[in-house]
Amino acid sequence: MSRGGSPVKLKVLLSMKLCYFDAFSGISGDMTVGALLDAGASWDGLQTALHSLNLGASFRLEKTKRHGISASKFSVDAPAEKKHRHLPHIEKIIEAGALSDRSRGNALAVFRRLGEAEAQSHAVPIEKVHFHEVGAIDSICDIVGACVALDLLGIDAVYSSRINVGSGTVHTEHGLLPVPAPATTTLLLNRPVYSSGPETELTTPTGAALVSTLAKDFGKLPPIRLLAQGFGAGDKDFPMQANVLRVLIGEQTSAVESTTISVLEANIDDSTPQVLGYAMERLLKAGALDVTLTPVQMKKNRPGSQLSVICGPGHVDTLSQILFAETSTLGIRIFDAQRRVLARNVEEVETEHGRIRVKFTDGGSFAPEYDDCRRIAEDHQVPLREVISQATHAFQHLRS
Repeated sequence: MSRGGSPVKLKVLLSMKLCYFDAFSGISGDMTVGALLDAGASWDGLQTALHSLNLGASFRLEKTKRHGISASKFSVDAPAEKKHRHLPHIEKIIEAGALSDRSRGNALAVFRRLGEAEAQSHAVPIEKVHFHEVGAIDSICDIVGACVALDLLGIDAVYSSRINVGSGTVHTEHGLLPVPAPATTTLLLNRPVYSSGPETELTTPTGAALVSTLAKDFGKLPPIRLLAQGFGAGDKDFPMQANVLRVLIGEQTSAVESTTISVLEANIDDSTPQVLGYAMERLLKAGALDVTLTPVQMKKNRPGSQLSVICGPGHVDTLSQILFAETSTLGIRIFDAQRRVLARNVEEVETEHGRIRVKFTDGGSFAPEYDDCRRIAEDHQVPLREVISQATHAFQHLRS
């Protein structure tokens, strides 16, 4: 509290800077780096970071056109190699580089996800995975370069469109494979994908690893104040579509947000209330955005419950497993839907018993954070409604 007894404003979450990958013609590592540079990431800053990896590579950035669209082509010139790297070796290279903590952490996470996908595809332990194409110098530079470029642009969150994976076949170290390749498919599980355009690989394992690791959500462009756009060129120039990845950079706005979510539903008439209550708790802890139980009248006039789960597309598999494990259902309905929510901000206010977070919108709606109020009520042995009232009064005084 201040000397005059009025609440003190402690923390405000500032507007976030977002990056949206528009992968209408697929995504690869070099396309991602090129697009981010085209959108304004520092070329000198990127080169400095990549040279610190000591891989003996040099880098080129050229302006080109793909089907009439001006784009930036990022290229890595590296000495010829015959060796195949394992994940621990690649991790040591990244750890030794002069990178920011966020760039390093993101690059390590992308390679870890790549390793898990390759290990699953070839049924070997992750430590024994031989990185072929993605372990080459150019791929290492593509992945690290994309993470560095996002950091140079000050990006707080990444979103992506549906991913165009292409079709046909692709030549790899393992021979001729269908598109999308097995590792790419594994990386994009539970993400929205489609196939359109020429019969060729549009999304590479490197691109799939980047977007599946870094993107917070997939679907339509979130509401932003648009600041910049960039186009990254792929290797080929297709006659029917621009072979580019577009990135849009902007600041989050208070407009209604529309995102793609997944809905899981199951009708259950032979599970006890205790079992259903526990299942709800597990689903929420595992990443569900919301879980509800609705009374329904089922076949043979039996009363039952419809268990509904709202989640991001990336949580469908995990939450489905919990539903099957914790309830008696034999089937789950799964479908995509659009979710629209007002952009929310958070402030902390000081009350008689401690700090409490308050969520609010630009339209004037607000609510004290329940978990904070409950914790303070239990710690200080005061009624919950009294704590909520204190937080409400503190916030109203602060905003007046």
